[in-house]
Amino acid sequence: MTPPPAGCSAEELRTLFLFEHLTADQLDWLCREGRVEQTGPGPVYAEGDPATCFYVLLDGTIVLSRRVGVDDIEVTRTSQRGVYAGAFQAYLGDRVPQLYTSSLRAVAPARFFVLSAESFARLMSEWFPMAVHLLEGLFLGARVTQEAVGRRERLLALGSLSAGLTHELNNPAAAALRATAALRERVAGMRHKLGALATGAYPQEGMEALITLQEDAVDQVAAAKSVTLGPLEAADREDAVDDWLDERGIADGWQLGPAFVQAGLDTDWLGRVETTVGADRLEGALRWLHYTVETELLMNEIEDSTTRISVLVGAAKQYSQLDRAPHRVVDVHELLDSTLLMLAGKIPSGVAVVRDYDLALPKIPAYPGELNQVWTNLIDNALAAMAGSGTLTVRTARDHDQVLVEFGDTGPGVPDEIRNRIFEPFFTTKPVGEGTGLGLDISWRIVVNKHHGDIRVRSEPGDTRFRVLLPLAAEPADGATPADAP
Repeated sequence: MTPPPAGCSAEELRTLFLFEHLTADQLDWLCREGRVEQTGPGPVYAEGDPATCFYVLLDGTIVLSRRVGVDDIEVTRTSQRGVYAGAFQAYLGDRVPQLYTSSLRAVAPARFFVLSAESFARLMSEWFPMAVHLLEGLFLGARVTQEAVGRRERLLALGSLSAGLTHELNNPAAAALRATAALRERVAGMRHKLGALATGAYPQEGMEALITLQEDAVDQVAAAKSVTLGPLEAADREDAVDDWLDERGIADGWQLGPAFVQAGLDTDWLGRVETTVGADRLEGALRWLHYTVETELLMNEIEDSTTRISVLVGAAKQYSQLDRAPHRVVDVHELLDSTLLMLAGKIPSGVAVVRDYDLALPKIPAYPGELNQVWTNLIDNALAAMAGSGTLTVRTARDHDQVLVEFGDTGPGVPDEIRNRIFEPFFTTKPVGEGTGLGLDISWRIVVNKHHGDIRVRSEPGDTRFRVLLPLAAEPADGATPADAP
């Protein structure tokens, strides 16, 4: 039998909780296959490197850290003998990326028992075949389940957004349909009036003056489009126009007033019409001009409605990113605005939305479609927390070499006892059937894994803020998981 390497002691290995129930032959095998390494303070392995070894601490103090953006964040610091790290997923083979998922560093001289990834995989499959099958099923089954539930959550979100988008599209589409029907009636009326004018009731110079007034009315409608009257001011102007028309014996003049006022035409303008066409032809001229004004107003309504539809479709394309590269340089404000527009149908009337944007922020490299999913998850959680009333604040700012995107709500806050669990997969405080518990886990993975950013929460009653930090310049990367333990 080949003697074990110097420094490896079966008796010492037996004192570790990991190996205390192994047989003497198994401990001897470990010493033959493995080795004891002494290391000074410094790095042992780095996150993302090929996972070649399984490490068990014999003596010393170690730190496990995870890379977040450009920083290494300490996850665990321990001096407990027997804690392990490294290639402990080697038994899964090529079904998972065999990379170190954290960085290991010794903070003082340390000793490790080290086993190669191949030997560790062989140990697991030969000594604990049933346990390995159970672990494989647990690990791979959980991953498949998480992916399936994640897909379902995305589909549920898509269904909710689709319902909201359908509602938002229906309003301008219905408005355009109503305006088109009304416009058809007005055009028919104008043809009738044109026939009356063609009989020669108006002299040529009168027709020329009427056409000039008509063109002036069209210009007034265009100018009035940018002016919004308050309800009281509009009512006062309508009363003034109605009185002016009544004084001149215009039948049903109250039907003409609202359109004239909406077009920005007041009693002074009506006086110009009277002076131009004379009292005898005033009523006919006003009704002809009323058709013109109404036609222009209806065309404006159709234009506004179709523009609204175009904006909504553009927001849907921006939100889904279906026609764009998956990774590109983006303006976070465009992404936020498209998400808020897509979610407009879900935002209760009692919730005020405040946009506090730093418009000087530069564009950043990102996966925009996935960031939109993060925004959706965080806004949806904020709306659920506020239960129909409150203020949703979306803020952006520069934080050193990162972009901060913050979502604040005025809900009751996240209780201290669950604050450390909210990013765990399948953890949810929503009633059964209303939440999968993957929204924040998915958001964490998108922000941290794919963007090398960070996501954290600050919460107290009436002021909860989810803060997303994204690097101004970063290489996309995958492979991290929310937590590792030695």
